[in-house]
Amino acid sequence: MDITATKDFFIEKLNRELKPDLYYHSIRHTLDVHDAAVKIAEMENVNGHDMVLLRTAAYLHDAGLINTYIGHEEASVVIAKEYLPKFGYSVDDIDIVSAMILTTKLPQKANTKFEQILCDADLDYLGRDDFFMIAHRLRCEWNIYNSQTSLKEWYQIQIKFLEGHTYFTESARKLRCEKKKFNLDQIKEVIGV
Repeated sequence: MDITATKDFFIEKLNRELKPDLYYHSIRHTLDVHDAAVKIAEMENVNGHDMVLLRTAAYLHDAGLINTYIGHEEASVVIAKEYLPKFGYSVDDIDIVSAMILTTKLPQKANTKFEQILCDADLDYLGRDDFFMIAHRLRCEWNIYNSQTSLKEWYQIQIKFLEGHTYFTESARKLRCEKKKFNLDQIKEVIGV
């Protein structure tokens, strides 16, 4: 497996083919998820071959957005199966990467440690200082691809989502739960809940 060539190929492909109105699911999100996955994986003592598979899944987890918005996780798996053999990935490796990608679909249902790490990385921003900026990019995208949502409605959706969300790994909980609660409290204060 050649992770460097895989990264270079998919970053260039996403830069070239993702629609510019994907304000949240942009290349910035892909790189952010990758970096969060590596950080959590290191805290969870993941390395070697497993780290390569996790990094690959992070680069590819939203690649299906090139072709479709709804069901993009499944479309990402199709892309993984098409391209990863060219970079030396075995059928077993691709199956593991594919399973990780599919678990990022909401609501997340992660079973393995690697699936849990990728899911936590995908929603890492919920417990960060840049939560509100990222959430507003998601709202802009949501208004294009789903339905028009007022700011108050959006914040109500965010409250429900944040209250229902739990990080899978102990490492993500240590890193993000305190700030996630702070962000939730801020939203409630803004809309008077």
